[in-house]
Amino acid sequence: MAWAHWLTRALRNSDLMIALAILVVVTMLIVPMPKWMLDTFIVFNFAVSIVIALMAVNITNPLQFSVFPALLLVTTLFRLALSIVATKLILGTGSAGKVIETFGQFVVGGDFVVGVVAFLILVVVQFVVITNGAGRVAEVAARFTLDAMPGKQMAIDADLNAGLIDQEEARRRRRMVELEADFYGAMDGASKFVKGDAIAAVLIILINIIGGFAVGFLRGQGDAMTVLQTYTLLTIGEGLVAQIPALLISTATGLMVTRASTEQAMGQDVVAQLLNYPRVLMGAGIAIALLSLVPGFPKLQFIVVGLAIAGLGYLASRVNLLPAQEESKPSAEASAAPPPPTGPEAVLPLLKVDAIELEIGYGLMPLVDSSQGGDLLERIAGIRRQLATDLGFVMPSVRVRDNVRLRANQYQIRIRGEVVAQAEVQPRLLLAMPSSSDLPPIEGQPTTEPVFGMQAYWIEPRTREQALRLGYTVVEPSAVVATHLTEVVRQHAADLLGRAEVQQLLDNLKEHNPVVVQEVVPDLLTLGEVQKVLQHLLREGVPIRDLVTILEILGDYAGRTRDTEVLGEYVRAGLARTITHRLVDPRGKLHVMVFEPALEAYLRERVEQTPQGVVLSLEPAQARALLQAIAQHAQQMSARGYLPVLACAGNLRLPVRKLLGSELPSIHVIAYHEIAPRTDIQVVDQITRAEVLGTAIAA
Repeated sequence: MAWAHWLTRALRNSDLMIALAILVVVTMLIVPMPKWMLDTFIVFNFAVSIVIALMAVNITNPLQFSVFPALLLVTTLFRLALSIVATKLILGTGSAGKVIETFGQFVVGGDFVVGVVAFLILVVVQFVVITNGAGRVAEVAARFTLDAMPGKQMAIDADLNAGLIDQEEARRRRRMVELEADFYGAMDGASKFVKGDAIAAVLIILINIIGGFAVGFLRGQGDAMTVLQTYTLLTIGEGLVAQIPALLISTATGLMVTRASTEQAMGQDVVAQLLNYPRVLMGAGIAIALLSLVPGFPKLQFIVVGLAIAGLGYLASRVNLLPAQEESKPSAEASAAPPPPTGPEAVLPLLKVDAIELEIGYGLMPLVDSSQGGDLLERIAGIRRQLATDLGFVMPSVRVRDNVRLRANQYQIRIRGEVVAQAEVQPRLLLAMPSSSDLPPIEGQPTTEPVFGMQAYWIEPRTREQALRLGYTVVEPSAVVATHLTEVVRQHAADLLGRAEVQQLLDNLKEHNPVVVQEVVPDLLTLGEVQKVLQHLLREGVPIRDLVTILEILGDYAGRTRDTEVLGEYVRAGLARTITHRLVDPRGKLHVMVFEPALEAYLRERVEQTPQGVVLSLEPAQARALLQAIAQHAQQMSARGYLPVLACAGNLRLPVRKLLGSELPSIHVIAYHEIAPRTDIQVVDQITRAEVLGTAIAA
């Protein structure tokens, strides 16, 4: 365990070790080196190349060895440094260590002609076949990876928007896409190192042969043929010693690019990723150790380096030095997956109706493409958070898709498969909306704001500052679509709240307050009845975020009645503060219009209980007159800057709200007992009996 402790401490300083190794390589280019050290570094170069080649064979995803491009640069520099050191020894002493001499004598049989031919064949194989092929594949892979980035980003955003993944998983996937693009881009450049290394090897061989012949002949080391044979054999041995590891790494380069990375520093990545494959290290160490059996090879260096690498692999397999990386291997279940259905069940997925759909024309694709600056999907995620805060309502997943049948800049919003809203936006322009009616017109395309129907202009981005100075509110087209979607979801929140969503809310509440849930559901009310009460509240924009209070009120009154409308009215009374807070102005005043007492008494007498609930039993002419009077007074309140709120008696609130229905949905109807205590109430208008009954009689 002492070795494990030492190794663990060394791993903590891996960055320093990598930097020190690079400095050693640079120093090799300048400082003379003894032959035994050159032999050791050559053996180490063999070991590194074998490990890299086996890593390239064993990985299943290029990001598992994402440091390969940087490692390729370091190994190329190391190999060139060895060639330069060997060249200095060959030209200076006429010898370059046992490894190079063995390659020159034993491997090529002592015949320098055979050695030259073998070396040239090796260079041709590496340069013409492997290096060129790997470089071309890396270039194509980088190009296609970059081209595929927008589509991958859109797919991630679509999964996030559909609720299939959370924000954390989306960030992780985006990071992986970026790292993959970075990896293949780096591989495109790193492949040029391999090509340059092959060219440099040929030049170094020529320089060594010519320089060695000149040096040996001038020193009088023998006749021309003896000098040529001596220096040529040493040069060929050096070339083979350098090119065999280079060939292994070139092959590894080809394997890597024909198939992204961690966020740690390079040293930590190299050490961590190598130690995650202890069998590779042990196999490489044994292979290096067996090379000591070759006659003439320095046995000590091969055995020491081989056993060191094998021992490192053994320690890594026995000691949990680093957390293992997750491998993306196909599971047995996936490989044994049944064939896709072909019978009637094949069309069952087509019957699924999404709760919310946003269909866009092809011209609006930049709004959802993050690579083009589109932020619509992020805004939709923000809508979900906003609605959860405002209404306590968890918005279902929004399915965003393109529709070729729409106009280029048109979009549609569907609820349960039916179109409920549609409009057009200009993706390259900005929408300028006047903050008041007396603002001067601005240069742009006149239009109508799709959410509130205001007069607006589509303007060029360059005129944004001018519009802001004039008092216009300027928003991006994605904000227009997101605002429209928000209002549509608010209006249809009750329709979107299904039993599954209610069960999800109850399950979440049960984790913190299980008693109140267990008391009401299912002992007093069914899940469907609770759903109807919550829909009753959402239909008028009452938040259901305070679910504890809602369930406690339901628990108090469920024993008296199971009429969900009546229970909903009880809940409204219990949420008086919440309802009042949403209707008061910034100064805390509640401005309301009321019925004249005589009219209110008349209307209360017309409240009837029917199988569909309580309704106002009025003549058609009286109902029309009442609607017209309420609408007229609501317009007067809006013109004065007040929110249109109608206050009335408690047993009259729900029938009046039903009468207004979808014709006047913007008018808030509130009962007197739903106004929170100590609220500053100001009656700004009164609907008289003459306006309603007098008009009806005249009609």
